[in-house]
Amino acid sequence: MERPSRLNGMRHIAFTMPNLEECEQFYTEIMGMQLLRRAHKDLVYLTCGNDNLSLGRSDLPASGVQSMDHFGFIVDSKEELDQWFLYLQSKGVTMLDKPHDHGDGARSFHVTDPAGNVIQPIYHPEISGQRFTNP
Repeated sequence: MERPSRLNGMRHIAFTMPNLEECEQFYTEIMGMQLLRRAHKDLVYLTCGNDNLSLGRSDLPASGVQSMDHFGFIVDSKEELDQWFLYLQSKGVTMLDKPHDHGDGARSFHVTDPAGNVIQPIYHPEISGQRFTNP
């Protein structure tokens, strides 16, 4: 069997955490995501318009079974990336490093959300500025 046509990027990620309300507030009020749908009191879906972030309540401590290094949010320019750095810093977000350039022309930095997940705001010349619409 042949592989179907190529995938169109990662547009959905799901997390579970014990502090759901605090994380929802972080992603909507600080990161600027919008509520897409509240499935029930223990599950919410957020979006930036072309993606889907699922936040679910877990009874497990933050150091539960799952493991993930980080995930990224694309920005459209290096200037915008630096503005995000200053904004997140002003909101008291835990900063893990400062904006830095990569060998491939990308620029990024890392922060954590209230559950300790690592987020990488990133400018990447090959994908920044692209806008996806429904067919």
